[in-house]
Order: sequence, then C-alpha cells, then structure tokens
Amino acid sequence: MALSRREIAKDAVQQGVEAAITTGGRISAILFDTARRVTTELGAFGAELFEITEASKRAGEDPDPTDRVTPTHPQDR
Repeated sequence: MALSRREIAKDAVQQGVEAAITTGGRISAILFDTARRVTTELGAFGAELFEITEASKRAGEDPDPTDRVTPTHPQDR
C-alpha cells in the first residue's frame, strides 16, 4: 500500500519538528554547560581574590625585619 501525500507530509513535518527540538535541546545543553563553567571560573577567581586580600592583610600586620635600617658605617653605630 502506497503512502498518501498527507501521510508523507505529516511524516516530513514530524521529522522536521523532531530535528528542531533535538537541535534546540543540544544548544540548551551547551549554553547550560557554558554557564556552569563560567560560574565555576568566577568562583575560583573570587576565592583567589579573597586569598590575596587575606595574605595582604597578614603581610601588613607582621613586622618585617628587613625594613629596619642598619647602619653601614662604624661611626653611625
């Protein structure tokens, strides 16, 4: 039994819609994965900034013995 034109058209439309939905799903997955990766990288960057800030505060609080001026001439001692 041969397929009617209406059935062929229905199958073509169905396949087209399925292809569009599949492509849309793949694009959505790519976008969601990209958003997840960007969020992860921004979180890592924020953690690094926090660590740098904390290290800077600690360095400012600790006395640095190399900052002391030591006389180099015997008469200055």
